[in-house]
Amino acid sequence: MDAFQSLAPYIQEYIYANGWQELRAIQVAAIEVILNHQDNLLLSSGTASGKTEAAFLPVLTDLQQHPSGSVAVLYISPLKALINDQFKRLDDLLQASGLKVYKWHGDASQAQKQRLLKKPEGILQITPESLESLLIHKRGASLRLFSDLRYVIIDEVHYFMRDLRGVQVLCQLERLRQLTGLDPRRIGLSATLGDLQAAVDWLSSGSSRPCQAPVLPAEARKLRLLMERFAKDGDGEAARPAKLPPVSDQAAPVISAGDLQHYNYLFKMTLGKKTIVFANSREEIELVIANLRQIALKQHAPDVYRVHHGNVSVLLREQAEDEMKTSEEQLVTGATVTLELGIDIGSLDQVVQIGAPATVSSFAQRLGRCGRRGQIPQMLFTFVDDVQATAADTLGPINWGFLRAIVILELYTRDRWLEPLQKPRLPYTLLYHQTMSYLLSAGEASAAELARHILSLSSFSHIPAEDYQLLLRHLLEIGHLQKVEDRDGLIIGPAGEKIVNHFHFLAVFRVPEYYLVKDENRSIGTVDKIYPPGMHFALAGRTWETVDVNVKARTLFVKPVPGISTVDWDVDFTAELHTVLVRKIRQILLQEQLYPYLSESCRERLTEIRYLARNSGILHQPVTQLSAQKFAIFPWIGTRQLYTLHYVLLQLGIPNRLPWHTAVYLEVSLRQLPAGAASDPAEPVRYLEQLLRQIPRLNLLPDKLPLPETAVIDHKFNEYIPPELLRKEYIEDFLDLAGMQRELSDSLELLEAKDGQEKEV
Repeated sequence: MDAFQSLAPYIQEYIYANGWQELRAIQVAAIEVILNHQDNLLLSSGTASGKTEAAFLPVLTDLQQHPSGSVAVLYISPLKALINDQFKRLDDLLQASGLKVYKWHGDASQAQKQRLLKKPEGILQITPESLESLLIHKRGASLRLFSDLRYVIIDEVHYFMRDLRGVQVLCQLERLRQLTGLDPRRIGLSATLGDLQAAVDWLSSGSSRPCQAPVLPAEARKLRLLMERFAKDGDGEAARPAKLPPVSDQAAPVISAGDLQHYNYLFKMTLGKKTIVFANSREEIELVIANLRQIALKQHAPDVYRVHHGNVSVLLREQAEDEMKTSEEQLVTGATVTLELGIDIGSLDQVVQIGAPATVSSFAQRLGRCGRRGQIPQMLFTFVDDVQATAADTLGPINWGFLRAIVILELYTRDRWLEPLQKPRLPYTLLYHQTMSYLLSAGEASAAELARHILSLSSFSHIPAEDYQLLLRHLLEIGHLQKVEDRDGLIIGPAGEKIVNHFHFLAVFRVPEYYLVKDENRSIGTVDKIYPPGMHFALAGRTWETVDVNVKARTLFVKPVPGISTVDWDVDFTAELHTVLVRKIRQILLQEQLYPYLSESCRERLTEIRYLARNSGILHQPVTQLSAQKFAIFPWIGTRQLYTLHYVLLQLGIPNRLPWHTAVYLEVSLRQLPAGAASDPAEPVRYLEQLLRQIPRLNLLPDKLPLPETAVIDHKFNEYIPPELLRKEYIEDFLDLAGMQRELSDSLELLEAKDGQEKEV
């Protein structure tokens, strides 16, 4: 029987009614696995490839043949917006199935939740935070809800894999298994993955079932790519745009001539085209959209500009999503990561990326937002280059962000490479969270019982029992736990109750204490600082003036005002560069190729950067002298390995620093050689090169590295974890000593190759 004939009759009718010509390859593969096997399933493919349908067509067929006595499908999504959106296009199919769909998150009605609790059935859509609340506060009800659970569908697996929120989901599934004794089949839906096996391992964690991940032939796709560059004023002076409406001096941003050219170019390139404009920060996207709106006002063009990021109110974000999907106007929406995921906004004409994407994976997600319904994906990159070619520093004129953008394009479009994602080995902050969550649900447990339930979760398999004992002792000392008199039981202590009884506890990611911004009774969004009365700031693509502040209620009351203003949030850019990406930068600097998507200005800039890089010596020698006492070390290794080398050099007495978080080199300050150095003090470059060659052969111990107290992985509950465990986690899950030594050795061999060209290492 072919795939189509194996589907339930009502699904076949649905396919006919919607005019499908054929099932897609991913849908055929999913039907085969789900209907003919009992394995877990990972479906990985690009945006708008039919993954959701691929999962539900056979799942609904199976449930028609074998009805469930409880909730049959648990659908876990990272965003409420995705939950609200995902099933709209399947609404007819789900109605025909006779299965009811329930939402369980903060915006879902209590009446709907009560109906489900009284009669568990159908499909339950939920976020990790709401599932955590369900397992904590309705443990008994959870047993009834999921007593005959057949499937768990995890959407956006790649999104969950990148941080602790995904580990939380895996823990929740294992806790459900402990509670119900069931091992439901897992179906993971993901964008294209860099390491398919890592995703299979992630999805299978804590499950007894094998996992299948059909590998489908990659479809040849045409792309339209263009990269354009704008230079700031040559003298570095910036000026207020004379042609824009004036705003108050205290709020007006200072804009260079290059910025003005950039905004006018964006206005022209997005005019009459349905577009998402992506930037890597909320501040930048607010400024871009405000300037586009001002230019449109001057040109008497319609206001088609919207803003979509995490600090814009839910109401305004949903309004932007609905308008993008249904409006006849060609809207231009500025966004950050919030529109990377698969919220249905209809077909786009193009995507614009300002600056370099954070990662290759991020670029792939953003590119995937356009080119639906048979269109050729079209993506425009723009840069405002504020790196001066006349800078005194040898490396100062090199725009590394510009190079990174080219490398990201090449790695994805030609090499088909994406960053691999790794599950953390020592997630101590989640260990704290799951311990407190278990006690909040159970009320009381002995240390042995806690260890038996918590350490048995596969996500904590690398954490030794003595580390857990250390954590429990620490929590007793700081009052998060306390012993029960006359018993060996543990309960949540007074200090711990303040944490677990706050609704923010449900989330394992940090939730800043924001101030609500309201225009009369309408919520505009949130900011993370108080803008006093009379001050202007930007939010949701418009400028606001604070009228009043209610500090106790954490609310700013505002009114709209004309002009352009700025806003800032206290968030750092923390992307990491993989060694593959860093070495690709060197490879591109060595080549002569001028890529067809580069504008003339970009080609000239790349040629200039290549000339500077070659003459500086960084492409063929690991150490370059920048000034009398300053040197640059170029090991051409990834961010984690570079940080590790930084600490190793400190341990060896060599003062050095990373100039910025995503730097590809170390900056060494060497006034004199260390005592006992055998080299001539007049030749510090030779000394540093010899030292680099020795490092791969040294017997280095990670716990001996001179790590500062600030060297921790930034997690929400760090302040409740013993410092020695945070240090251990940083060494294990961020630093990479063995990888650094191996990759440094490879890089030195690469640099010493006679032809100086990239080779396999």
